[in-house]
Amino acid sequence: MTEELVIALAVVFVTAGVLSLIANQFGLSPIPFYIIAGLIAGRFVTESEIIVLAQWGIAFLVFAFAIRIDFADVETVLRDAELASATQLIVVAPIAFGVGYLFGDLFGFADPVRNAVYFSAAVVLSSSLVGGVLLGSEIRENLVHGRLASSIHFFDDLVAIALLLILSTEVVTADAIAAQIGYGVVLVISGLVLYRHGFPLLVRLADGDGELVLVGSISILIAFLAAAEYVGVSIVVGAFAAGVAIRSDGTQALEVQNGISSITDFFVAIFFVTVGALVAIPSLEVLVIAATLSALVLALNPLVHVLSFIYEGYDARTAFLAGSSLNQVSEFALIIAIQALLMGTIADPLFDAIILAAAVTMLLTFLGRRTEDVVYETVVARLFRGQRTRKVDERSSVDELEDHVLVVGYGRIGRRIVETLEDNDVPYVVLENDPVLWDELDAECRNYVLGDALAEYPWEKAQIGDAALVCSTVDHRPVSETILELETDADADVLLRSESAAVASDLLEAGATHVAVPNVLAGEQLLATVDALAAGETDPETLEREQRDYFQALERYGFATRDERV
Repeated sequence: MTEELVIALAVVFVTAGVLSLIANQFGLSPIPFYIIAGLIAGRFVTESEIIVLAQWGIAFLVFAFAIRIDFADVETVLRDAELASATQLIVVAPIAFGVGYLFGDLFGFADPVRNAVYFSAAVVLSSSLVGGVLLGSEIRENLVHGRLASSIHFFDDLVAIALLLILSTEVVTADAIAAQIGYGVVLVISGLVLYRHGFPLLVRLADGDGELVLVGSISILIAFLAAAEYVGVSIVVGAFAAGVAIRSDGTQALEVQNGISSITDFFVAIFFVTVGALVAIPSLEVLVIAATLSALVLALNPLVHVLSFIYEGYDARTAFLAGSSLNQVSEFALIIAIQALLMGTIADPLFDAIILAAAVTMLLTFLGRRTEDVVYETVVARLFRGQRTRKVDERSSVDELEDHVLVVGYGRIGRRIVETLEDNDVPYVVLENDPVLWDELDAECRNYVLGDALAEYPWEKAQIGDAALVCSTVDHRPVSETILELETDADADVLLRSESAAVASDLLEAGATHVAVPNVLAGEQLLATVDALAAGETDPETLEREQRDYFQALERYGFATRDERV
């Protein structure tokens, strides 16, 4: 068995490696090419070998996703995400179950009810893995739609774990279901206890050694996987519980995340290649089922989510971007289908249709990413033209201002700019998109707007037309380009930020007054420090004291104990 798995891995990675090189040459995402590689590799590897690789690949990726969950951050949008998820379950699940039952009756499945549940799960659940890849930068930059989508994925994963526990029983009885759910609940609660008490103890015992914390985290994963195997539940449930146990805040957690990220790409490749490899040549009934499933996932799910978010008061753009990242078959749906195949409780045509729909929706999600802005401008923006968002109004506080400074981003740099403006009694308003910072904005800023900088209404709320200066601390080119397209009555100066000198040059040509490039500024600061020391204008003790004071200020602001927001 070991030799067969090694050969399967060799086939998988040789094929994936060749196609990923092609993707890199054309500057394309490698994910669709991984799926295509799977279609090729699947002709040379047996289904049983692919299923083993898929289970372990999904288990590790679920662990990596669960590590990134920040309960404090998710809590800020969890209520709205719960409403959208509950609405989807109430609206979409019955429709999907009915369609699945009709297929079961039409094609003569042995157990149409159970197969209808498998079909419904494939429609309702969205992929936290694909969403995490798509929205990686949005989540890191704390954009609202990234947080909403991440919260929906978390909610979907909890539902998926419950379904996985229930459907992993070959004979559905109350005692069997209760036992499976009980084991799952014990694993997740154990993860939460470790999150609260065990992981902080591990960090203290490691005494700042990041490698020890990483090894301890992997040991936690192995222990949970072994526990899941021992009690007879899916290793994916154990992997999720292990990820919950690892804290996502703190500098030590960053080292764990960096260590896990270094091998995550390996399992990402395995997952997408195995999805492609499991695709079989479809029959007519498989095509019909897969096409219907894909249509429900690609159209009905995003529609329900977008309408739910808009009802909650989010602007149309935020609602659309969050909803459009939730339109693919979940990896949990694949695990449920694989588990059912191993137990012999799913009809073969339905299994093949779920695999085919997963490959199709994942491919279309990545390919459609490039057309999101076009779809929004041509369809969504016209449907919701003139909309005013209740969320922005509820989470903003702005006086009547003139000739004010508009500060984009309330991170480390944004806070120092605000302090400088207040010291000089200059009127200002802060535009921030991260809902986690709402309480801090309310306590520390005279005027602020909490909203998406890529949408129109937050700028109108911030009175951009009367601003004398726009200062953006956000290194996000779409935001910078949006600022340059704004029209102001006072012909405001625009200060921007960019990590790239080439991008900075483009922004200057587009009309920016000044573009700060941190690497360049850091080099100039280092030269100035060397000059000051050489000229005797300062001394090492003074430099050290000033640096310590600076980092203590960061600690007070919380930037040393969570993801640093610039």
